[in-house]
Amino acid sequence: MARVVQKYGGTSVGSVERIQSVAERIKKGVNAGNEMVVVVSAMGKSTDQLVKMAKEISDTPHKREMDMLLSTGEQVTISLLTMALQEKGMKAISYTGWQAGIETDLQHGNAQITHINQENIERHLLVGTVVIVAGFQGISSEKEITTLGRGGSDTTAVALAASLHADSCEIYTDVEGVFTTDPRFVKKARKLHSISYDEMLEMAQLGAGVLHPRAVEFAKNYNVPLMVASSMTETEGTLIEEEVTMEKGLVVRGIAFENDVTKVTVSGLPNELNTLAKLFSTLSKHGINVDIIIQNQTDSEHVTISFTVTQATLKETLSTLEKAQEELQYEHIQYENGLAKVSIVGSGMVSNPGVAAKMFNILADEKIEIKMVSTSEIKVSTVLDEDDMVMAVEALHEAFQLSEEALETVI
Repeated sequence: MARVVQKYGGTSVGSVERIQSVAERIKKGVNAGNEMVVVVSAMGKSTDQLVKMAKEISDTPHKREMDMLLSTGEQVTISLLTMALQEKGMKAISYTGWQAGIETDLQHGNAQITHINQENIERHLLVGTVVIVAGFQGISSEKEITTLGRGGSDTTAVALAASLHADSCEIYTDVEGVFTTDPRFVKKARKLHSISYDEMLEMAQLGAGVLHPRAVEFAKNYNVPLMVASSMTETEGTLIEEEVTMEKGLVVRGIAFENDVTKVTVSGLPNELNTLAKLFSTLSKHGINVDIIIQNQTDSEHVTISFTVTQATLKETLSTLEKAQEELQYEHIQYENGLAKVSIVGSGMVSNPGVAAKMFNILADEKIEIKMVSTSEIKVSTVLDEDDMVMAVEALHEAFQLSEEALETVI
């Protein structure tokens, strides 16, 4: 007997018909002798509809009340799915996040899981009951309902799998697994049979939307084997685990990209040891996430610092810096919109020098200007014009032989 945690995203449970299909898949797992815990998201676009209604009442709704509102979406799904299972003659029970023992901090809208009391779930699993859990939500020590932010249902599933010592955690979505890059943009993108935690974490952080980085990090920390697959087909998905067998010749395993990147340049900052600390502490206090950072010394007394933020946070970034000009002592600020970030990822890059040089040569051959660069042991990221994004991804995908056609010639 295996203990399995499954998660179904909003598209997978977007209608009563699809909920019935999910119930049938769960029934197969139970008939195979598995103990089943199932985490679900809100149906389809219902969360977006709840947000829209809230915005019709207030431009800045209170975060506590938003959590109260948004947590209802998953409760609809757990009830309907449990009814569907019961109609099929199965023992099943639905649990909200707090009933499932998911405890969080009190950061409304983006809470972190602090502890899971799995006693209620264990009690039902012992008697063969399928437990359906609302993803994306928990309860704080002050007994306040909280939500976990983007990708919260993935995080719920992985956290439960770790707490319950599950044999596997299966994430079902509307894609067949993790691809070498986004198949909506690159037709030759290929589904990977497996990928390491570190590679998947980089891909997720760099823009691949299959899994949220927090869920991958949870899986890595607790060594939870993850499988990503489609809920619409029976096709085998992608396994995410600690060690994977490297496909021959594939130093780069995937390409991630994202648009709506903005480069901000702060010029004339004092050339002092604490300049970087003061600048980025000021931004972090306002919850502004910064990505790629470059520092240049313009003369013996001044430095220029450039960094990237999302387009959505540009206005707040500029406002924060303007208010802190006297403290930071900079001369002026410039920004550049319409940028994108394109990154290559692969654990094989650690032992293969020259990968970054090859990437830069490929982009140069395509006459694509590189504006900023960031590297780690297993990734190289470049910032370039958004208009060049897809062309860059296609060129890199082909040159690093990530398509099925190229792979056949390597093997």
